[in-house]
This record gives sequence, structure tokens and C-alpha cells, in this order.
Amino acid sequence: MAASTMQALRQHKQYEPLALEEIPIPTAEPGSAVVQVLAAGVISYTRDIYDGTRKYPYVTPLTAGSSAVGRIHAVGPDSTALRQGQLVIFDITVRSRDNPADIFLSAISQGFTEGSRKLMGHWTDGAYADYVKAPLENVFALDEDRLVGELGYKIPELLSISRMLVPWGGLFDIDLRPGETVVVAPATGGFGGAAVLVALAMGARVIAMGRNTETLARLQQTLAKVYPPDRLLTVPIVGDIDKEMAALKKAAGTRPIDAFFDISPPAGAKSSHFKAAILSLRHSGRVSLMGGQQEDVAFPYHRVMHRNLQMKGKWMYEPSDVPRFIRLVEAGNCVLGERAGLPPPKEFALAQWKEAFDHASEQAGASSAILVPNKSSK
Repeated sequence: MAASTMQALRQHKQYEPLALEEIPIPTAEPGSAVVQVLAAGVISYTRDIYDGTRKYPYVTPLTAGSSAVGRIHAVGPDSTALRQGQLVIFDITVRSRDNPADIFLSAISQGFTEGSRKLMGHWTDGAYADYVKAPLENVFALDEDRLVGELGYKIPELLSISRMLVPWGGLFDIDLRPGETVVVAPATGGFGGAAVLVALAMGARVIAMGRNTETLARLQQTLAKVYPPDRLLTVPIVGDIDKEMAALKKAAGTRPIDAFFDISPPAGAKSSHFKAAILSLRHSGRVSLMGGQQEDVAFPYHRVMHRNLQMKGKWMYEPSDVPRFIRLVEAGNCVLGERAGLPPPKEFALAQWKEAFDHASEQAGASSAILVPNKSSK
């Protein structure tokens, strides 16, 4: 007889301690799919989300979670493409079907509108569980024969797709083209490092900025095995705008700097790199703003206006960006995991969620921890 219950990491009141509980396996309804979770990502600040450090607003009670890779367990009667057992990725960026401006992040943030909060109140449960019920629109098929059979990826490595989708959304939004030069800063964190990989896969030349020169050097050395060495250059963030501009000019050489992708953390609002990169852009250059700053950020208004610079904010990505990026990976044009020189993430059982959160926080950078619901904690 099939099991009717599952383990899930639950929180009944915002910012109170999480606890592993046994709850019913969700049932597929019209417009939904139930996914058996094989691997769910843990980002460096997952712990800060659920203990209130980051003050993210979200609806409770909920099952915690993030993006995940899994297999279809069941689908609603209106699903015509997904089939039981199919390998899929669950995308956490959920949109209203009748108002796409209402957006929330599954089990992470209720978004910024009344509509998005209402929507999260219906889809309250994330992927830190044996199974997750998700909107059909957020479940994307993966070509297992190609990705696992031919390209040789391990299932946990495919979780990199969800992290790389974030910079893909911003870089695609500013129309980054092959042969262009883009500054990525800071490039030593999880999403910044992902942005470097995505920009290279898009055919751009990348100037990666960061404070940790050892991490920059390691990134450059690793990716030189995958791409020509002149495709990735590095510039340290030193707190001096003039020095950083000079270093950016030297790195760019005779070519103009076409674009700047900013993925600054909350503490980066006053970082020197922001102005240095903007001032280094060519006429009609573009800026993608995807950082986590909570406070207002100063920018060189006069230079932006006179040089016809475009500054575009982007929260996550568009629905159409997801299958487009998956195709890029399936074609072999964008490398993931160990092929990109990244160490394999450490696997934790659901019962080891505290250790997983701590490990991700301590090893901030590339995806370092994943939750594997069917993994024994012994």
C-alpha cells in the first residue's frame, strides 16, 4: 500500500523555529502537479530568511523550501504534457494567472502586492519535503536522456539551473550579445558566480569584480579550462572608484564595456564598484540591477543622462526565460556543476536541515548544500 504521509520542514508562525513534521502527501488538482523531491537547493542565507534576520515577509503556516529537481508523482486532469516519473525542475517564481504583476517566491517571499500575498496564501508549501505541490506553470520538464545520459550530469548538479536562472533573467533583459563585454559585480558570491557562467555561455567577455582576490583568481583559473583565458578577466573591489575605473579600463583593453550586471548583497549599497562600473560604460551602455540592497543607492545621474545609459531593474526572470535557459543547458552551451569547476554540493537529509543551513552559510558562494529528502541521516 502506497504511503499517504510524508516528512516536511514546517513553520507555523513567521520566524519561529522550523520543525520536521509528518503531514499528508498533497493531492494533484486542476492546474497543479505533485513532484517527488529528489534535491532541493539551500542558499547561503536560507537560515536568515526563516529566523527573521532578513525580515522577508511570507505567509504562514508553510513548508519551507526553494527550487528543486524531482520526478512527477501526479498531475491534475488539465495537464497534457507532463507524465508520471518524468524528471522536472520546480521553479519558485510563482505568478498570478490573471495578473502577472502579482509575483511571489515559493516559501520565501510573499512579494510586494496584495495579490501576490493572496496567491502565496494558496500555494503555501515549498520543497523542503518529500513531495511538493506546485502550479503547472512552475514545473518544467528536463531531458533526462540528454542531461544525465549523454552529458553525464548528476541529478543534484541540475539544481544549478535554478540559481543560474536569476542572472540569466537580468542579462537577457538587457539584451547581452555575443562578443560584448560585461562587468559582473560582485562575482564571488553564489549568484554573482552564476552570472559569470551565464554571461560566458551567452558568448560575452566577462570582467568579474570582487573583494576576495583569491576567489577571483580561483574562478579565473577554473574557467580557463572551459573557455579561452581572455574571455574572463578580474578586477578587485578596493574601495577606490578611480583605481577601480583604471583597472576596468585596463581589463577591457581596446574594447568598450557594453554592460554592467549588479548583484550586490544588502550590505553593498555604498560599495565603490557600483559607481566605478557605471562610469566605465560606453555610450548607450546598459545596467541590470538585481541586487539585494534595501536602502536607496546613489548613482551618477549626469553621466547616465549624457551617455544615454539604460538602467533596468529585474526581479528574478520571465516565465519564457526558463525553458529558453533549459534549452541552452541541454544543448551543452552552458556548463553546470563540476564541468564548470564547481565542487559537488554536500548532501543533507531533511532531518539534517540545521546542518545544511549552517553549511550553506559558512560556505557562501557556489551552491554548497542541498537537501535530499530520500537520503538517510545516518
